[in-house]
Amino acid sequence: MNSMHYQPAHELLAELEAGRITSESLTKALLERIHQQNGSINAVVTLDAERALSRARESDQQRAAGQATGPLHGLPMTLKDTWEVAGMTTTAGAPALQTHVPEKHADIAQRLEAAGAIIIGKTNVPIYATDLQSYNKLFGVTNNPYNPDHSPGGSSGGAAAALASGTTPLAAGSDSAGSILT
Repeated sequence: MNSMHYQPAHELLAELEAGRITSESLTKALLERIHQQNGSINAVVTLDAERALSRARESDQQRAAGQATGPLHGLPMTLKDTWEVAGMTTTAGAPALQTHVPEKHADIAQRLEAAGAIIIGKTNVPIYATDLQSYNKLFGVTNNPYNPDHSPGGSSGGAAAALASGTTPLAAGSDSAGSILT
């Protein structure tokens, strides 16, 4: 299973399509990897393991029935904690939003799920995604998994660190002031 952690998303999707892996096994492997790696990196700040595993099992059943829902069918992934996912806490790193649980998806979450993706959790961001590092008072700092003396950047620093540590095969970044470029 370790080889899964650094496979590109398109290769994992090919493995899923060919039936060499299941969405459930991939989701379990990524959740285990998060539990192993995240303590020192602090990239993933919210997990929805039960819902992710349930959706993975549904994805496997759909695939077996020839009913894949889109190009990301069965692929687990994370989203930045700035985009709302229905039923999952969304804080944007802000203490004022600590208990905010949206009732509906942001457009990006809706489109990813419509394409078949499974959102397993949220990654750390600076407060309101407005800094060149991923630190906030709710979750603390996200560390670079290769060199803790360096920042993984911000506002997509949690997403970058999750990708670099093999805890997610795909993450969506956003950039309003060069944060993806840092």
